[in-house]
Amino acid sequence: MQPANLHRRAARAAAVFTALFLVLLALVAAHWGPLGTVDRDIVVSLHHSAVRHHGFTRANRVLTDWFWDPWTMRALLAVAVGWLLWRREWRLALWVAVTAALGTALQQAVKAALGRERPRWPNPVDSAHYAAFPSGHPLTATVAFGLLLWLLALHGAPAKWLRLMAAVGAVSVLGVGFTRLYLGVHWPSDVLAGWLLGTALVYGAIASYEYVQSRTREREASPEGRTRS
Repeated sequence: MQPANLHRRAARAAAVFTALFLVLLALVAAHWGPLGTVDRDIVVSLHHSAVRHHGFTRANRVLTDWFWDPWTMRALLAVAVGWLLWRREWRLALWVAVTAALGTALQQAVKAALGRERPRWPNPVDSAHYAAFPSGHPLTATVAFGLLLWLLALHGAPAKWLRLMAAVGAVSVLGVGFTRLYLGVHWPSDVLAGWLLGTALVYGAIASYEYVQSRTREREASPEGRTRS
């Protein structure tokens, strides 16, 4: 795919996922009844299971608190940024770092603005802080694995490595969303919002980076650019 087509397709995808996130945000802010009913039905059913199956609940806590914790995801991206800096790919390192930071900032801003309460239980199996919407665990995992997959593709990784990263990313992104629901600390719409916003951020990063890269190549290829160089 040509870079020009790539940045346009990524920009369209970013716009679609952003629009879906905003629609979901509006429904949650409006306390739309059908959405609230679905949210409650799902978390009540999962909470009953979590209370009964202590071993499975402990496994979910380990996964969500260690393997798929946002700080674990940020550490993975920090390693990637360090590798890019070592290779002197300054612009790409900046793009990854800014995208990760923007995801955290947007997550906290929306949480503070909406102030949605988390599910409350007389017999909780886990606890969490801050407001509920959007869920930070799925958002951070989506951003982390989306950016890592993009970096592998940019650097010409073999198809088998791309498939492996895609598989690990899919399991992690879906899995962490499930753990947040199973442990009763989020509504399903919180998790969906994290996935949507995280995907929008990844596509936005790809679109903006490819656009800047294409403009840079055009300037370098122009007669004025060749003269200056």
